[in-house]
Amino acid sequence: MTTVRGAAGDQRTMPKGRDLFVILGALMLAMLLAALDQTIVSTALPTIVSDLGGLNHLSWVVTAYLLASTASTPLWGKLGDQYGRKRLFQASIVLFLVGSALCGLSQDMFELIVFRALQGLGGGGLMVLVVAIVGDVVPPRERGRYQGLFGAVFGVASVCGPLLGGWFVDNLSWRWVFYVNLPIGVLALIVIAAVLPATGERERHRIDYLGTLLIVGWAVGLVLMTTWGGTRYDWISAPILGLLAGSLALIAVWVLVERRAAEPIMPPKLLVNRVFALGAAVSFAVGFAMFGALTFLPIFLQIVHGVSPTLSGVHLLPMMLGMLASSVGSGQLITRFGRYKIYPVLGTPIIAVALWLCSRLDENSSTLSMSLRFALLGFGLGLVMQVLVIAVQNAVSYEDLGSATSGVTFFRQIGGSFGVAVFGSIFSNQLASNIEGLAGALPRGFDPAAVQGDPKLLDRFPAEVKDKVLHAYAESIDSVFLWAVPVAAVAFVLTWFLREVPLRATSETHDYGEGFGAAPTVRSSRHEIERALSELMRKDPKAAELYNRLAVLCGVELPAGSIWALCRIAKDGAVGGQELADRAGVTIEEGRPYVDRLVAAGYVRRQEGTLAVTASGRLVADRLFAARREGLCRHVDGWEPDEHPELAELLTRLAEASLGDEEDGALLRAVPEGSAPKG
Repeated sequence: MTTVRGAAGDQRTMPKGRDLFVILGALMLAMLLAALDQTIVSTALPTIVSDLGGLNHLSWVVTAYLLASTASTPLWGKLGDQYGRKRLFQASIVLFLVGSALCGLSQDMFELIVFRALQGLGGGGLMVLVVAIVGDVVPPRERGRYQGLFGAVFGVASVCGPLLGGWFVDNLSWRWVFYVNLPIGVLALIVIAAVLPATGERERHRIDYLGTLLIVGWAVGLVLMTTWGGTRYDWISAPILGLLAGSLALIAVWVLVERRAAEPIMPPKLLVNRVFALGAAVSFAVGFAMFGALTFLPIFLQIVHGVSPTLSGVHLLPMMLGMLASSVGSGQLITRFGRYKIYPVLGTPIIAVALWLCSRLDENSSTLSMSLRFALLGFGLGLVMQVLVIAVQNAVSYEDLGSATSGVTFFRQIGGSFGVAVFGSIFSNQLASNIEGLAGALPRGFDPAAVQGDPKLLDRFPAEVKDKVLHAYAESIDSVFLWAVPVAAVAFVLTWFLREVPLRATSETHDYGEGFGAAPTVRSSRHEIERALSELMRKDPKAAELYNRLAVLCGVELPAGSIWALCRIAKDGAVGGQELADRAGVTIEEGRPYVDRLVAAGYVRRQEGTLAVTASGRLVADRLFAARREGLCRHVDGWEPDEHPELAELLTRLAEASLGDEEDGALLRAVPEGSAPKG
């Protein structure tokens, strides 16, 4: 893999002020759209099924989006690295908007499923390219701050998605669940076209297209098997056994292809790494439970309890808030105490208990009882998701860091796809059986799908018949959650075998987007380390203290403001006095005393208004950059930068980029002239 830099390298001009906030606002809008579309559909599903029919295909409305976005994210990430992110990001927005419009225009379930897959392709690009573009437009020391905002977007999407979906159904139409993307997406597209610079490093990749196609093939085959098994076909019928055999064959071919691929989507050696294998299995179970619950709880609420789609979204808020609280809380506790295994060990049995309690719900359950169970389920999910990423990051080598991080979230999304499909199959089978048992009590031509779309139809029946139908639905959905309990129980057993090792500093920085289950994380090892180091640099001491420490380490008796000016001039080679003052945000008069110290020491030469670094000044600046790099090296202890040229180059680049940057320019007026460090 070859890195191709622009002529300006890291000195390229970054957007500032209003331009930066406009770009970040557009990026956040785009990510919000992609994250929302994983949860906003859940409360609209009953109405969609009533309108379009196809009760047996209900789960595919969710699964198609998950599979398409999950499989496409690695491709978008590498294509963006190779060809430039701006144009690809614009293409992903257009693809997402086209998919959204076609979803809203769908006339049957098959069309909706196909267009949801198209929408998912665009959504995968939105999620992965947004994160990469933030790295292009924000200076290294500030990236951690802004990346936290994008983590908050996932939290907002998780909480608001079901609520917004219900509101659109109640007040407009289920089609507006998709149409709402259009004006917001067009606004983001216009802003990106107008203000996002076409900058960023280029990396040439050997993209694993075949591996991606094989992943899609075996995943779709297995999901079709779980969807059709026991509903359209018997479990031991030829189509189901054929799907199983075909999927297993594709998995075998996929493993062989990944072994030979130059840049595999998932290196096979990860699959035999004990920590990764366990983390992936637990992540699969968590996705299975989370997306299954998000899909079928609204059906339970709208049909069995007769609440409106909007209120069904309100009822789900305790689950989302519980997940938000435990995800953020566990991340903070891990950072403070350095222990992480306890959280999945506690979280998985909480998930199992919550699922069992949900399986005991019926038409007479109170709102308080349901809310507590939903909150407990969300709390358990939040304890597990974030920690699995930390565990695998701590257990793999540097070159596998990016693949391992994305692999855990990948298996969570695949688990969600299977969960929705399996839950859908169980629900359809159980409902058909329960309704068949009521055949003598129901009017001729009774349509379960119609009742799902409009529960008020049951008001036409006698009270006794209505109660029996509601109980049949309640039992059918209860069976869904009961079957999920063993999955969570297996995950609980697996968590005991997770190996806990002392946390690296980089593992103490959290991308909360990983913890809300809203999207797959896809970053290279370099991008993952850059994200973590950017977050750690936010925790550096105040600028004056940092520069004074470096001066002491390098034996340089200069004030912090002079150290800043020397680093800045050394990076530029030569710079005008006015330009240097502008970079620092001070007047020439404010900055002159600090530059005079450099001239007097022989580190800088002043000639006709231009400041140029001297040979001795270059040597001092190099020592300062080296000291800064040594400090960053301690954050990646155990990964041996000398054995990984890419990591060594990244540390050097971040060290130079973080000294003499414009954020610290105020040192030229904040530190009294003449106050040199002692030591």
